[in-house]
Amino acid sequence: MDTRQLVAFCAVVERSSFSQAAEHLGVTQPAVSLQVRALEKRLGTQLLDRSGRRVEPTEAGQRLYRGAQRLLTLEGQILDDVLTEATGDLVGTVSLGASTGPAAIVVPQLLCEFQREHPAVRVALEVHDTRTVVELVADRRLELGIVGATPRHRAVRFEPFVEDEVVLVCPPTHRFAGRSVGVRELASEHLIVMQEGAGVRRIVEDELRRLGLRLRDLDVRLELGLQESVRSAVLAGYGITFISRAAVETELGAGTLAEARVQGMDGRREISIAVGTGRAQSRVAQAFVAFAREKAASVTAVRPTRAGDDER
Repeated sequence: MDTRQLVAFCAVVERSSFSQAAEHLGVTQPAVSLQVRALEKRLGTQLLDRSGRRVEPTEAGQRLYRGAQRLLTLEGQILDDVLTEATGDLVGTVSLGASTGPAAIVVPQLLCEFQREHPAVRVALEVHDTRTVVELVADRRLELGIVGATPRHRAVRFEPFVEDEVVLVCPPTHRFAGRSVGVRELASEHLIVMQEGAGVRRIVEDELRRLGLRLRDLDVRLELGLQESVRSAVLAGYGITFISRAAVETELGAGTLAEARVQGMDGRREISIAVGTGRAQSRVAQAFVAFAREKAASVTAVRPTRAGDDER
């Protein structure tokens, strides 16, 4: 089977568009259409439904897509093995996704150090919310994910590798600054939150629910997509927020932001690598996972030990 046809077909399925698939592959749209038509002719069945605004796989197309992903992964592993054997260096591409929190505080340093150690490796990173990263890994559209929450998914397993903490921060002149506050006191404040699907938001919602409160019970004034945006809004005095400690270490140290402790709330979380279950990893992906384990102790998102914390 011509893997070029499979690559074109998978790109259309993943982007629901011939034009976007062509742009991704760096070829013309007619070239992608030709590859897909040739594949349909060879198999004697329609693989894509082109009648709507979005291109969707037929039932046969869905079955082919699942098999094609396995075949293309195997092809990549074979090429990696051959090139590595020939050159003695790790060669290939690792495609991974990261949720917005880790993408800002953990992933850049990790990827730069990995690529410096393996200069023949190409890293392709996508940034989404946690839910989207997990779905992309489950659908085999990404080989690995790095996320700050671990929503249950039967097609994905999570391997914790570094610890972080979600904290409540406010301007240094705010009445909460440096205090321990009751969860009910939050209702009287303007709260800025991460978008739905973000790992930080999931942690906050779970902890609030455990303490008998829901996020919708609070005065949420702004819902923003990036931790950088949330941090900037608090710095400008528009409210208070829950955020990764690692994302505001500099501001906390400089005194431009202050921390408050919510009584009974445990914001500790594990940043994890998401891996598709039942999927053979490429040599490059295996090397990256091993590298992440080794470097976990030096990653900047490691939570500082606080007085009263148990040694773990």
